[in-house]
Amino acid sequence: MKVIFLADVKNQGKKGQVKEVPNGYAQNFLIKKGLAEEATSSAVSALRGQEKANEKLAQEELEEAKKLKATIEDEKTIVTIKAKGGEDGRLFGSVPSKQIATALLKQYDIKVDKRKMDLDEPIRSFGFTNVPVKLHHEVEATIRVHIVEE
Repeated sequence: MKVIFLADVKNQGKKGQVKEVPNGYAQNFLIKKGLAEEATSSAVSALRGQEKANEKLAQEELEEAKKLKATIEDEKTIVTIKAKGGEDGRLFGSVPSKQIATALLKQYDIKVDKRKMDLDEPIRSFGFTNVPVKLHHEVEATIRVHIVEE
C-alpha cells in the first residue's frame, strides 16, 4: 500500500515522503496512529501543492533577508551606543548583543533577533566594531556599531 508520511517514522520514511509499505503495517499502525495517510491521487496532488507553497514562502523569506541585508550594510547605517568608560578607552561593563539589537530598533526601526548576532563576547572598548548577523541560512550581514563615551 502506498502511503504519504505525515510525520517522520524511524527506519520507514520522512514527513511528506510517498512510500510503499505492507498493507497491515499501514492500516494497523501508520494510519491508525496518524503518522501516514493513504496515497490517493487527491492526497498526492495536495502534497505537491503544499510543497510548492513552502518553496514560494522560502523564496520570499530569502528575498526579504536580502533586502534587510542591503539596509543594514548601507554606509549610513551605523548603530551608535553611549556607554560610560575609563580614561584608557575601556568600558565600565560591556555592550551585549541585546543592547545592540535594541539600539538598532530604536535608531533605524530594524528588528533583528539578538540570538542571530554572532558576537563571540560582548564589546568592551570604545570605537567601531563590526558585528556579523545571520539573517537567513544563506544571507549574512554586518552591523557597524559605534560605541561612544557618555
